[in-house]
Amino acid sequence: MEVSNILTEKDGVKMTREEISRIFRNPPIIDTARLYLRKMNKSDSADMYEYSCREDVTRYLLWSPHPNEAYTAKYLSYTQSRYRAGDFYDWAVVVRETDKMIGTCGFTRLNIESNSAEIGYVLNPDFWGYGFAPEAVRAVMRFGFNELRLNRIEAKYMVGNERSVRVMEKVGMTREGINREAIHVKGRYVSVGVCSILRSEYYGR
Repeated sequence: MEVSNILTEKDGVKMTREEISRIFRNPPIIDTARLYLRKMNKSDSADMYEYSCREDVTRYLLWSPHPNEAYTAKYLSYTQSRYRAGDFYDWAVVVRETDKMIGTCGFTRLNIESNSAEIGYVLNPDFWGYGFAPEAVRAVMRFGFNELRLNRIEAKYMVGNERSVRVMEKVGMTREGINREAIHVKGRYVSVGVCSILRSEYYGR
């Protein structure tokens, strides 16, 4: 099917909140060459705590390091209730060869009215530098445009987090600008950058 036909067929056809909730009550498995993305489980607590306890992981995130594995297990129990409600849009990122959960990737926010979403991701530093983050983000982007019929996907980053920006650029996003001292987090004001990709750009590549 040609690009023009794809855009004509689905352009402007927004999903309803009920349709999206139904999808994410039991999020589908997304396969990539080396990974698969699946619903987070309570049994992921050891793998998640392995990276969520680290300062170098949370330095540019809104949350602080998990103090212990029990805290991580409690968080994962909470996510199960959010899945059941259909308002949690995140996947566990799992290495296919070892079945190890190495991070998360998904949508931190869905704007139904504007047919847009914000994507977020975090990865165990032991697996940085292997291209796993772009691989996971591409898979979630593909799901967003193909299955959720989104018009725009954006990603935000705290200024200074160039590693995250490189991921955004590798998947085809464009830097849009900086919102100066846009948020107050961990006792300081932080400037936030925005990158994005539009549906027309995604299918036109």
